Amino acid sequence: MDPKVEETQAAVDRARAVLIYDGACGLCRGGVSWISRRAVRGHFEFLPCQAAERRVRYPWMDERTCLEAMQLILPDGRILAGDAAIPEILRRLRGWRWLVGVFRLPGAEILAPCLYAWVARHRYQLSCMLGHLRG
Repeated sequence: MDPKVEETQAAVDRARAVLIYDGACGLCRGGVSWISRRAVRGHFEFLPCQAAERRVRYPWMDERTCLEAMQLILPDGRILAGDAAIPEILRRLRGWRWLVGVFRLPGAEILAPCLYAWVARHRYQLSCMLGHLRG
């Protein structure tokens, strides 16, 4: 392989965040699809919580944790869960970075976790309402 290509690939791998999500949830799968279509190339890897690969790569992550909220593992090893992951996801999308500012508005630090928790608790019902199939 060309050394320049290897160097470029290594830079992409370092920049890649791993988004762990509920693979049994239609709403979650739809969200991952939406993100992947808008993501800057190479900035995300998507991994269902239920996947054997997730258990092998992140054995310390309890399945209950990744089913309660999406987990975004950043290249530097930090983990952002649930609503805390959303601004970082938006930063990595083409045309959506402007929305990060909404999370700095007064009250967002109270509203965002509550809204995320509500959606997470009702994601299967919301999936059905929106026409996604569970499983």
